[in-house]
Amino acid sequence: MRLDKFLKVSRIIKRRTVAKDFAENERVMVNGRIAKPSTEIKKGDILTLRIGDRETVFEILDIKENIKASEARNLYRIIE
Repeated sequence: MRLDKFLKVSRIIKRRTVAKDFAENERVMVNGRIAKPSTEIKKGDILTLRIGDRETVFEILDIKENIKASEARNLYRIIE
């Protein structure tokens, strides 16, 4: 699944266009590398998201195309 779509489906970022902007401005890393919106992600990948001067690290636990908002939190785990 594309990075920008995963960020939206998992509700880490509310809109796909915002997720795309984050990636295009080098504020998202996958496994320690700066990621583009089209970067393919898979289970076990580590996402680092920079918002301002704060970094949040996520581990991807599952990937699903469609999911209820109440279950979206089960797609990832916050590491830091």
